[in-house]
Amino acid sequence: MMGEIVLMNPHAMQHLMPLAGARDAGNLFAALEQHAPELRSLAAAFGPATGRITDGHRIFVDLGPSRRTQVPKVLACTMVKLGADRLMVTLSDISQQVVQEERLRQADTWFATLLDGVNEYAALAITPDGAITSTNACFTRQTGHDCSTAIGRNLADVLETDASGGDLRLMEQVEIAGRDGWHLQEGWQQRADGSRYWCQRLVVARSEKDSALPTGFSVVLRDVPRREAAAEDMRRLLTCDHLTGASNRRHFSQVMEREQAHWRELRQSLSLIVIDLDHFKAVNDTHGHPVGDALLCRVVEVCAGMLPPRGIFARLGGEEFGALLPRYDHNQALGLAEEMRKAIAGLSIQTPDGVLNATASLGCATLDEAGGSIDGLIKLADERLYAAKRAGRNRVYHCHAEAA
Repeated sequence: MMGEIVLMNPHAMQHLMPLAGARDAGNLFAALEQHAPELRSLAAAFGPATGRITDGHRIFVDLGPSRRTQVPKVLACTMVKLGADRLMVTLSDISQQVVQEERLRQADTWFATLLDGVNEYAALAITPDGAITSTNACFTRQTGHDCSTAIGRNLADVLETDASGGDLRLMEQVEIAGRDGWHLQEGWQQRADGSRYWCQRLVVARSEKDSALPTGFSVVLRDVPRREAAAEDMRRLLTCDHLTGASNRRHFSQVMEREQAHWRELRQSLSLIVIDLDHFKAVNDTHGHPVGDALLCRVVEVCAGMLPPRGIFARLGGEEFGALLPRYDHNQALGLAEEMRKAIAGLSIQTPDGVLNATASLGCATLDEAGGSIDGLIKLADERLYAAKRAGRNRVYHCHAEAA
């Protein structure tokens, strides 16, 4: 139950050894700590004397170099409790299956968009600067805004989009559509009465015969029904860390790639903060994993609450976290990192042996510094994190410190 491996066949060894790195390959939980830190807590939280703990639990193991030059590696992990102190675990490579699922999901979305009734679409025409020139009757039914009063107003002022999930603003979407011909996204849209609905928004560029630039845009809005409870449960399952509730490694990787695309399109700042708790192994060794888990949850609680609307906070490994900050430049990221450092240093956890305090080391980098490379961004932030460790821990690395 503590993860010590007593028997392993060659197939399991083939999967496990490359992932363990310098960690203890003789302990399953330690070997997979950077890729699936939730396995330890899943096993510990399982109450029955015997039974299946996980069934095909997906472990996404690619976040570093070369992950976009090959199929991302995904393992399915099934863990069964055989007795009071014994687990049986199987690992299967399902990388190709996951790629195929993603392709099918994309195809399903497109077919749903094409085949649903045209009468349920709100259709508008706007000028290049966003002013509404015409709408159909469905616009009023869907959004609650009167067609006649909307004409002449800027669509971005009429429709408020929830940008907390990382959605593009309307004019950012128009800019991309002007370059690529069209752009489609989904997200929360606000009606005139303040209520929200899940909306697919398609922006298509229109040009006159002899014009090289768009002379206007067509905008199509579609109200997409959602099963809220089921959708939210599925979202948490796929995107959140089991223990802390922070975003998981896989979701963080996907958001980074999405924000990298936005950076290429719009050249807005994108910063990354990486955080590593100091001497965390000693916490687990001295106080036990339940106390360590409680500390991890408190760190997520205080740091995630400091994020800007489009920021995302993720657990990347055992005691390593990352904060991705769209539209934050280097100085803004450094300022937030210092606030996070202070908040972590101010935490206190009650234990049977007294009060436990913690500190963390942090490194920041921007996508501009990394030349637009996600791998370069991660590498640079990690290098600065370890420079902070070498400088004495409990600090945010500053570039000028190295120069001094």
